[in-house]
Amino acid sequence: MNTENKIIWWHRIPRHPVPRLGTVVFTNGCFDILHAGHIECLEVARSLGDTLVVGLNADASVARLKGPGRPINGEGDRARVLAALQCVDYVVTFPQDTPERLVQEIRPHILVKGADWQGKEVAGARFVQETGGRVVFLPLMADRSTSRILERARL
Repeated sequence: MNTENKIIWWHRIPRHPVPRLGTVVFTNGCFDILHAGHIECLEVARSLGDTLVVGLNADASVARLKGPGRPINGEGDRARVLAALQCVDYVVTFPQDTPERLVQEIRPHILVKGADWQGKEVAGARFVQETGGRVVFLPLMADRSTSRILERARL
């Protein structure tokens, strides 16, 4: 599938809903500078079901969450890079700071987050569980984060 066909922009969801094929797995993030930790998480998430949908924070959302100077890469580029990954079936951008509304729209069977979210409030988790789904926390790869990459680049 062409990468452009795997990207669904938030404002188009009513006309172009995300296909629900088999067990739908959802994860989300900024994915500003893609690194091995992201790849590991996405590949494991995909292995949990039949369709992996990645929610991608829009540029304004990343700026609010991460601060000045972010994102490094614009949402169009970030979406295209994610869509090019074999393990990713669909990328859906969203303008809100959390993917709560997107999770309710997609209705995934499994919501995946990194282990750093365990014990915290995860947007969409209650909805997924109330609709019969489950939340899975994946272990993180040590020393792999966009913030660390940016710190090293500034040295």
